[in-house]
Amino acid sequence: MLIEGNRSLKITGIDTIVLNDINRDSIKNWQSLFAISRLPADTDLKEYQPTQPGKYRVSNGSVIFTPDTPFVKQRAYFLRYYNHADNKSTWDYIRGNVKPGALHYTDLIFKP
Repeated sequence: MLIEGNRSLKITGIDTIVLNDINRDSIKNWQSLFAISRLPADTDLKEYQPTQPGKYRVSNGSVIFTPDTPFVKQRAYFLRYYNHADNKSTWDYIRGNVKPGALHYTDLIFKP
């Protein structure tokens, strides 16, 4: 859900204990956990889109993402969520034990 006048994206539904553990860790590699990119006109090119730079913070059990440059109105973006099932953990992904593309993911599309 977009908040703060469509300037930031609020990501909810994350286990609070896991979220607090990740937030306390010194790695702070949020982009690898919640990669946000622009949706290209040719959706076959989604795999090649750069990650939107910005700042992540934890607030009231949610992750708030504010991009370095504002979201463009009526432009589609997507949040890539990786499914860490099959005894894979988020830490396997962060540490590089599991490479992008090796995990199943879901793309959540949104427009400001």
